Amino acid sequence: MSVAVVTLGCARNEVDSEELAGRLEAGGFVLVDEPEDADTVLVNTCGFVEAAKKDSVDTLLAAADLKETGKTQAVVAVGCLAERYGKDLAESLPEADAILGFDDYPDIAAKLRSIVAGEVHHPHTPSDRRRLLPISPVDRDASAISMPGHADNLRADTAEIGQGAPATGPRVVRRRLDAGPMAPLKLASGCDRRCSFCAIPSFRGSFVSRRPSDVLQEAQWLATQDIKELFLVSENSTSYGKDLGDLRLLETMLPELAAIEGIARVRVSYLQPAETRPGLIEAIADTPGVVPYFDLSFQHASATVLRRMRRFGDPESFLDLLARIRKLSPLAGVRSNVIVGFPGETEDDLQTLCDFLEAARMDVTGVFGYSDEDGTEAATYDGKLDDDEVRARTEHVTALVEELNAQRAEERIGETVSVLVESVGSDGVEGRVEGRAEHQGPEVDGTTTLDGSQARVGDLVTAEVIATDGVDLIAVPLDNDGDHS
Repeated sequence: MSVAVVTLGCARNEVDSEELAGRLEAGGFVLVDEPEDADTVLVNTCGFVEAAKKDSVDTLLAAADLKETGKTQAVVAVGCLAERYGKDLAESLPEADAILGFDDYPDIAAKLRSIVAGEVHHPHTPSDRRRLLPISPVDRDASAISMPGHADNLRADTAEIGQGAPATGPRVVRRRLDAGPMAPLKLASGCDRRCSFCAIPSFRGSFVSRRPSDVLQEAQWLATQDIKELFLVSENSTSYGKDLGDLRLLETMLPELAAIEGIARVRVSYLQPAETRPGLIEAIADTPGVVPYFDLSFQHASATVLRRMRRFGDPESFLDLLARIRKLSPLAGVRSNVIVGFPGETEDDLQTLCDFLEAARMDVTGVFGYSDEDGTEAATYDGKLDDDEVRARTEHVTALVEELNAQRAEERIGETVSVLVESVGSDGVEGRVEGRAEHQGPEVDGTTTLDGSQARVGDLVTAEVIATDGVDLIAVPLDNDGDHS
């Protein structure tokens, strides 16, 4: 029986999908790339914001249409939207044959077989997954619950995994679904923060670190899959190790990850500014093989708005953090996200945010207009702005950051960059070589086009930036003597 796994949302979901793919392949399923070629379509949904939810529903409906026109027999939803809404989603979306939660992941192959056979699956009633583990991080034992992307207790023989494991070496229940030279690697799942606008902890659960040995083993396996860049992901990477009794574990593990044979560079994502300690800054900025890249979740700059968000900070502390980063690594990449139009946000608060963005000189800033999320504290707040005002403010800040980010890219003209080639002949242009410099994270931070390069996917090319297009760079390869090749 064939199955296509369709992934929506963030890099953490990509890891979860590859774990599901590994379990399915171990359970006898044949993985295919295209939904129209599959007996079963598994859609790993996103439940983060309204637009992501709509995209997930639209994808499920499109897959369901294949039951009328193709060979598809069943369409199944998994992931955050399925976990978050459970039976309510099943009732509102009868086109999907089943809605599976995280607790169904360990037996995913058996579940899919029973669904295709016509058995009725009763979706779960959503609950707050933070209640599944003790409040104290060091008292948590997650072995008794299903943690997507944490299949550490499931070791399998090579024969059981098929293409998912090398003939010798580490065994990991994960099957690569992307042929590119970068792979996300999960550090942890869940979050202990209580940001008033965010529902993620309620359906992802409390923060649980993976053991360093498991992270390293999976990294070693990824190196056997021709991966050149490890993209370390979690809901909050700055908390890694706190439940294992050592908050400095990430700093000590980064050199080990970077030293793995075949791995060219390591990138850390999802840093909380209030938790970004000096030792971690130094480890990211100074460790050979770790790119100086800081993905800092500022969300706003007004101290008043941040307090209502249940977060910490102000323009002075944030700019001080950026100054400390740039003192160690002047060319470091910095990205962030901000929420505009939060309940109670005044014109002065908005100006404070804009002034901060101008001073921060970040490479990329994602701008999101505020919207109520089910079950969050902020949804109960007064001081809501009307939709038109939120939209106007969002458009204003978006236009500002587009200009600022383009200026920051122009400042990189003349810099020497190391580009990981990810595609050749992209956008229909024959021979066009495209990749990412060290300051460019996957998917959201722009790309670098290499003029006149004959490089192949997976190559690391040293180049000089000669022009820009928005946040994207155009660069010319250099030879070993530093001259244009």
